[in-house]
Amino acid sequence: MPERYPPPEEAGRTAAREAARSLRGLSPELAERLPQLLEAMVAIGGNVELHALLDRIVGTAAELTGARYAAIAVLKDDGGVGEFVTHGVDESVHARIGRLPGSEGLILTLLDGGGPLLLDDLTRDPRFAGFPPGHPPMRSMVGVPIRVHGAAFGALYLTEKEQGTFAREDLLLIQVLAAEAGIAVGNARVHEAVRQQARWLDGSAELTASLLAGDTGNALAVVAEQARRLADAAAGMVLVPTPEGGLKVVAASADEPGELIGHSVPAGAEISQQLLAGEPVFVEDSSSDPRMVSPASARFGPSMVLPLASDGRVLGALVVPRHRGGAPFTLPERTLATQFAEQAALTLVLAEAQQGRERLAVYEDRDRIARDLHDLVIQRLFATGMLLEGAQRSVVEPEARSRLTRAVDELDSTIQEIRTAIFALQQGPEEAPAGLRTRVLRETATAVPTLGVRPSVVFTGPVDSRVGEVVAQHLVAALREALSNAARHARASRIEVVVDVTVRLPDGREAVRLTVADDGVGMPAEPGRRSGLRNLAQRAEALGGEVSFGAGPGGAGTTVIWEAPL
Repeated sequence: MPERYPPPEEAGRTAAREAARSLRGLSPELAERLPQLLEAMVAIGGNVELHALLDRIVGTAAELTGARYAAIAVLKDDGGVGEFVTHGVDESVHARIGRLPGSEGLILTLLDGGGPLLLDDLTRDPRFAGFPPGHPPMRSMVGVPIRVHGAAFGALYLTEKEQGTFAREDLLLIQVLAAEAGIAVGNARVHEAVRQQARWLDGSAELTASLLAGDTGNALAVVAEQARRLADAAAGMVLVPTPEGGLKVVAASADEPGELIGHSVPAGAEISQQLLAGEPVFVEDSSSDPRMVSPASARFGPSMVLPLASDGRVLGALVVPRHRGGAPFTLPERTLATQFAEQAALTLVLAEAQQGRERLAVYEDRDRIARDLHDLVIQRLFATGMLLEGAQRSVVEPEARSRLTRAVDELDSTIQEIRTAIFALQQGPEEAPAGLRTRVLRETATAVPTLGVRPSVVFTGPVDSRVGEVVAQHLVAALREALSNAARHARASRIEVVVDVTVRLPDGREAVRLTVADDGVGMPAEPGRRSGLRNLAQRAEALGGEVSFGAGPGGAGTTVIWEAPL
């Protein structure tokens, strides 16, 4: 059964009864302060926000005892001081002092559970370790440890009583107040843990819903944004493995995310090996920890670096850093963030599977369209062409026969272009944006205004998958040069572009062949065009290929054939 923590009102009444019993029979002065103590205890017990509660405790303690200064030092999970709440010390004094107390001296005694302190002059105590520069002078002191559900939480201490020195009554008041503070802090911690867990669970649910119902193409950015918001962090970054075995930032949520994307962790780094092995890494200060080798780490403080792993497969890593000097991540925060990373990885896998199903549906639809084009449209066009050819034989008038011939040729070109479209439909959609096919079509479309005619384009064979990037770049440049020459000199009414990857050279090597044919005026001897043709030849020769020239369709115009081995 889970441990039950009393509600704030019950805790206040319980502590009040204990206080009444412990203070019974004491001095009239203390009895006069008892109602004030009980009122303060009830007020403290009603706080559920931890930092506000600590502020209330130190203020109440100073008021009850007449102390000029009061402070609570709160322990971190590793035993050091994680939070230091004061009363009577302004920000400028804090800035001059710099470091937090508790690593030595009297405060360490209280934090270690060494019992209460009541001192007329703390500087004469052998455990006194001296004041840091900028610290205000202090003499009289009273202090007690604070325990929460039996475990050490921190210490409450007060110095410099405004009238005289602290007495035994002051110590008893502070002990009762510390007992009530322990109960209230326990309740506040439970409340904060429940609220924090609910926030992370809601965030995980939102992440799952957005990835499975929305645009999965931006999935990693969604993970980074949600993690940053839930952890109250300066940034959220998602890294993915690189082919070399390192990690690279591919999505970020920050004030300036563009400055983070692209940063990488090399393959040999210790943190890369830990993450790819599925181990989380928690860092107190990214700017000084030697494991944080990325240049971006210098701007951050406490960080959580969590693997995005599902079923033994590491998809990447989630990095959630806070600003330098920010509060360290607590143990509950680390646990909740680790669970969020596991949930995010599972969601990414599910989103990836859903995207795969959607992609498969697109492939099937494209396949159906390709079949319909091949089995229905091309067959009808082919039948129409045969009818026109039959009609052509029965027509005597030359002009009519010429028009029928052009119509048959146009049908042939249309059939070739539809076959090219069918082949494109049979390729994966992800190949199209960077493929040679797209670049050739883009280049011919760009040339239409200067050519005055739209070239027909035919692709033979798997152009995108067979032609490497270097050859593709030279081929597109050669196409641009050939179209430019045609625009300047050919005065053509028809231009045909063919890219064929089923060619074999005389020596048996496979090659790609670019053919640009026009029905223009042919090849004049102007030096300008000759220089352009020389450029074509040099590009082919640089790849071990060649260029040849000939007459265009029907013996008129020009044909440029550019070849390069694959």
